[in-house]
Amino acid sequence: MVITKSRLVLGATAVTLSTIAVTSLGIHSRGQALFKASPKETVDEVWQIVNRQYVDGTFNQVDWQAVRKEYLNKSYSSQQEAYKSIREMLKKLNDPYTRFMDPEEFKNMQVDTSGELTGIGITISQDEKTKQLVVIAPIEDTPAFKAGILAKDAILKINGKSTKGMDTNQAVSLIRGEAGTTVNLTIQRNSQVKEFAIKRARIEIHPVKYSQKQTPAGNLGYIRLNQFSANAGKEMQNAIKDLETKKVAGYILDLRGNPGGLLFSSVEIARMWLNQGTIVSTIDRQGEREREVANGRALTNKPLVVLVDKGSASASEILSGALQDNKRATLVGTQTFGKGLVQSVRPLEDGSGLAVTIAKYHTPSDKDINKHGIDPDVKVDLTDAQRQDLWLRERDKLATLADPQFAKAVEVIGKQIAAKGITSAEKIKN
Repeated sequence: MVITKSRLVLGATAVTLSTIAVTSLGIHSRGQALFKASPKETVDEVWQIVNRQYVDGTFNQVDWQAVRKEYLNKSYSSQQEAYKSIREMLKKLNDPYTRFMDPEEFKNMQVDTSGELTGIGITISQDEKTKQLVVIAPIEDTPAFKAGILAKDAILKINGKSTKGMDTNQAVSLIRGEAGTTVNLTIQRNSQVKEFAIKRARIEIHPVKYSQKQTPAGNLGYIRLNQFSANAGKEMQNAIKDLETKKVAGYILDLRGNPGGLLFSSVEIARMWLNQGTIVSTIDRQGEREREVANGRALTNKPLVVLVDKGSASASEILSGALQDNKRATLVGTQTFGKGLVQSVRPLEDGSGLAVTIAKYHTPSDKDINKHGIDPDVKVDLTDAQRQDLWLRERDKLATLADPQFAKAVEVIGKQIAAKGITSAEKIKN
């Protein structure tokens, strides 16, 4: 299996912006269909792709040949009828990450790599057990984030319409809309039901923010990575290089609430911190492994602590798992989301598109984190109330000693710096 930069995506099933998935930046599109496929041809094209590429050769215990016979024996008078059948067909796989997009939905998935988007800014998926639509994470500084939406929130209703039986594409179609308009979400958080009226907006996303932090452990580089978009690697490289010129004694990398993104971006960023070792193994249905490894070009070897939480998903889990297993970093925070699958996004002949799960991934120590996540080395829990206060009402405390997870990271890295014998000159601001 070949890992390509453009096709393999990780992270959320859907992002409710003007697009379906921010995680799919850089996907190639055919634009105009090469020819007008008949409805039945579109159904068969989807079946064939799943038949060739789906990660599970048993198709999750589904007789896939019988499925083909069932759906090709039907008559279709329009593409819309075919699209309905395709969605029914894919539901038999019981995989929320394998999904069909009609031409309009697929067009909306082609995210402009400038990072300018329109919507509310939440990443959603479908719980594999309960089938509920759940929030993986709100994207930082977006309308959903500011309204107080949290990771693991279950979406019960959209504008009063129940989401029971609704797939992520349908949910996205209802949630997204023009800037300035409002969407109403009914959210279940633990045993509480909450109502949110969120105004859609034009969103500009820069995946990396960084600064120097003067702490009891010394002069530290703090880097916040919001998502693994196409330009995240370049922004991360610039951040590390700039902080290195400022003689920081160590780094705190904040992946809290980062829902994932592109596979190549997570590998690219891991190589900036790791000089050697495996980063991730992807495993297809034949059991063949494609390993991504460090290339000896790390930008720094200084002590590193990574902050993670239940909103750290997918590509975030690849990066944090690689750094943890290679003993390059200490993970501080809470258990991560637990999404260990890789999707390929394919344009179809009629202009529609298909995302199909083609592989699972393991961390360097061969851990399968799907549905479990990664356990931090140092656990620091925050209640939902604490997290809301920190991320919304008292943002000035985020990444300060008033932030319990950051404070613990400073304590941990202080001991590492002392053990490594970083000079006092590196502990003060230049």
